[in-house]
Amino acid sequence: MPYIRIKDKDIYYKEYGQGEPVIFLSGVMMSTSSWAPFINIVSKDYRMITVDLIDQGRSSNGDSSYTIDVQVEILKKVVDELKLENINLVGMSYGGKVALAFTVKYQDRVKSLTVSNTDCFTTKIMSKIAEGWYYAASTLDGSIFATTVFPYIYSYNYYEENFEDMEEKERILSKIIDEEWYLRFKRVLKSAMGYSIYDKLNTIKVPTLIISSELDILTPIKCQEYIHKGIEGSKWVIIKDAGHGVMFEKPKEYITTIMDFINNI
Repeated sequence: MPYIRIKDKDIYYKEYGQGEPVIFLSGVMMSTSSWAPFINIVSKDYRMITVDLIDQGRSSNGDSSYTIDVQVEILKKVVDELKLENINLVGMSYGGKVALAFTVKYQDRVKSLTVSNTDCFTTKIMSKIAEGWYYAASTLDGSIFATTVFPYIYSYNYYEENFEDMEEKERILSKIIDEEWYLRFKRVLKSAMGYSIYDKLNTIKVPTLIISSELDILTPIKCQEYIHKGIEGSKWVIIKDAGHGVMFEKPKEYITTIMDFINNI
């Protein structure tokens, strides 16, 4: 399996295709496999790289506490090990936070930046939502966790129309949630709690795409508006009738929006 050893951590990644690198960074509960539906589209013309950061997917457990900055340094080591330059960086939700922070610090390695359904600082309401998620995860009960979390992730119509799929996801969660899963999940969420890059957005000069979802209640449109106003010349796209999990709700529109942007830089 493709791992990169960084100090005492094994970082899992997958890559497909050849050409300019496009790195995809995941949300809290996502992994490299979450991007599988887009492999054929992206790898046709680009070198597609998906990365599990600390406490995500198949990568190592994190230390007792860490910050987004630690994830940034993990990503920097991955970029160095793979000898990547001029990367097109794509981050979803939590991955968007990491992507923004990485671009601020290592802008010379970034050709373009795409962030979706993310924010430039952790809001008070997000901190309270996270507390509820901690508690739900601590029960180690997939049903309680799904009931608490899923309504924040998916839009009303998608949830209603795909209820059987929601129940299947709940069954899967019930099989995988254990003490280790809970601790990994909690560490990732906590790593974002003190996050703020708002006052550094104006230093980002690379072509930037910001994607919002009209019905996102977890990181609502206002969050992306801050980013758009902070990054001069950035492009802002709002995908209609979709929630926070837009890449699952409207996958074709989501990836087309991203690739059209990258193709036209």
